[in-house]
Amino acid sequence: MRNLRKLDVRCGVFTPPWSLPLTGDPALAIRREIDLLTFLDRLGYDEAWIGEHHSGGMEIIGSPELIVAAAAERSRRIRLGTGVISLPFHHPLAVADRIVQLDHQTRGRAMFGFGPGLLPGDAHMFGVPAGEQRARLAEALDVVVRLLEGDVVSGQVGPYVLRDARLQLGPYTRPRPELAVASAITPSGGRLAGRYGIGMLCLAAATGPGYDVLSVNWANALTAAAEHGQVMDRSALRLVAPFHLAATRDQAIGEVEAGFRRWAAYADEVIEGGAATVGYGDFDAFLASPGVTVGTPADALDALERYWDASGGFGAILHQITRFADDAAGRRSLVLFMDEVMPVFTGRCAARLASHSWSAAHRGAWYAGTFEAAEAEIRAHEEREEQEGWPPG
Repeated sequence: MRNLRKLDVRCGVFTPPWSLPLTGDPALAIRREIDLLTFLDRLGYDEAWIGEHHSGGMEIIGSPELIVAAAAERSRRIRLGTGVISLPFHHPLAVADRIVQLDHQTRGRAMFGFGPGLLPGDAHMFGVPAGEQRARLAEALDVVVRLLEGDVVSGQVGPYVLRDARLQLGPYTRPRPELAVASAITPSGGRLAGRYGIGMLCLAAATGPGYDVLSVNWANALTAAAEHGQVMDRSALRLVAPFHLAATRDQAIGEVEAGFRRWAAYADEVIEGGAATVGYGDFDAFLASPGVTVGTPADALDALERYWDASGGFGAILHQITRFADDAAGRRSLVLFMDEVMPVFTGRCAARLASHSWSAAHRGAWYAGTFEAAEAEIRAHEEREEQEGWPPG
């Protein structure tokens, strides 16, 4: 594989999605998510990942596949992923069936991320013991991969039984659709990604502990890949981090502070330990977190360079859509990131800048000749008029 270049880095979003206040209309909230994805498609964002949750009242998308299907019909080029399917809560044959259907339905624009399930309330309702979630993820992912490869599978994953299970459709994307696994702080996600040679969604990249282990978890994936005869592709390494940009840092902070405090109050009610458990704590701690960027496009460029160095290089940077700011400010931020940050970081404007520098360096010589030519033309014109007796006396 050729070396990963900043020029190849893709820009996307990861949306859990968070929707506050809890008294807001859920139908409008769902429509807002679909509208956001079509807006991102028009802006030129490369990909978007949509989460799955079943409790708490804030993250109200229970089936990211449905959002992917709806957004795919309303967009042209953006790739759409499940971020992530909580595999322990689903029969793996049903998951594999939905994957191949969406792969055909979107003509290959769908991607599929998997995880053990984040919210304890979800696991409780599905009857999955917390200590078994990662093991069931590994077992179910193995079945899904085998089914996508055309195997016939019999066995049991948790409560789910498979008897001569096989897919009636092969994938549209060959050899299979793009797959990824969630990776946070523990090494399990990296090891699982390496076992199957699939992508990594680094969901905790912005928090202190998650930021510190970016290169460690990639190394775990490489070790597991070598053990299982797989090859990891660094372009499938995706980092998830919150960005909010404005013309000034003070403006950016002012646009997100009230929304952060509203989210932190919610977190205090439903998460043991509150917002600090997910690495942010109070608002000052959020702003000070090494992977969080609330500021200007220049601040975002600095953050991307730090991420590049900390991870050793990545294939995509995914905005974590927090909705701390209102929709208008959030969309302005997304525009700034695409228009003023990514072209500089990737070097896509390098030829434009080089052309400008070249023109500026030769300005004096070129314009001297231009002015001389113009003056010569004026003199020649005056001489012709004089010879022809113009203007008449």
